[in-house]
Amino acid sequence: MLKIAILDDYARVALASADWAVLPSDTEITVFDRHLTEEEAGTLLQPFNVLCTIRERMALPRSLIARLPRLKLITIIGKSLPNLDMQAATDHRIIVTHPDFDSPAFANIGNATPELAWGLMIATVRSLAHESAEMRSGGWQTSVGSILAGRTLGLLGLGRIGKRMAEYARVFGMPVIAWSQNLTTGAAAAVGVRRVDKDDLFASSDVLSIHVQLSDRTRGLVTARELALMKPSAYLINTSRGPIVDEAALIEALKSNRLAGAGLDVFDVEPPPPDHPLRSLTNATVTPHLGYVTTETLRAFYADTPQAIAAFAKGTPIRVANPDVLQHI
Repeated sequence: MLKIAILDDYARVALASADWAVLPSDTEITVFDRHLTEEEAGTLLQPFNVLCTIRERMALPRSLIARLPRLKLITIIGKSLPNLDMQAATDHRIIVTHPDFDSPAFANIGNATPELAWGLMIATVRSLAHESAEMRSGGWQTSVGSILAGRTLGLLGLGRIGKRMAEYARVFGMPVIAWSQNLTTGAAAAVGVRRVDKDDLFASSDVLSIHVQLSDRTRGLVTARELALMKPSAYLINTSRGPIVDEAALIEALKSNRLAGAGLDVFDVEPPPPDHPLRSLTNATVTPHLGYVTTETLRAFYADTPQAIAAFAKGTPIRVANPDVLQHI
């Protein structure tokens, strides 16, 4: 019997997002709809031959992989997974497979995160989450929001998502400035954006939205120093990755009203503990990493997973992300 674990399927949509009927008849699928700690995973995942992951929700370090002797296949979303120890998988003769990115299912999913980022921005500057909670508790208006038109949008990163944000800003009548390590004046101007230096980005932005990938050089890129440059009336939006921002410094800036507010879809630890300060700060609008979580995106992510598992079961694995493993199988 082939035993498959679908991990971190919080909304329980994986089975409805793909055709799992292509799998062998003796397949057994178990869906985990909550996040597992490494200690829990080391026990609960021991019976499984296949793990199906969704983005970076579940870390698979060497210490965990070593505890899963029956594991033979991991399916991932992306050609790599930052919190998967690929070398450890190879060393333990575990095949890692990725989707077919040329599939039509991937054509439109790039809009998911910028649309969420823009919605989170509006929700933050108009205190929508707080006011909604007031309404549900029987209250009425308690805050005053801000108009976006005419205010400066700062983009930390002007890649695919950043460019989409700049397009939205033009419709809303917002001038746009941007900075990143490799951004040139010409590249910014080509999409109607003014390149500034890093300090000016933080000092001049009325709303600063983060759109760089997490890497060694962007981890901790936004520290207490950068936050101190921002206007007390400014807002920070992060739909990229939590560790790009010094979380403790951000919490302090929000607690002391050094910032008007923050809209956050990502956190240092996901999910954050129930008593995490960002869950209770009234000037923080928080969402549970929804940037890519849409029906269309999850269908694209899961669509190729059953086919990859079926091919593995036949002994002909496809789209192998760690091809060196094939030499030892």
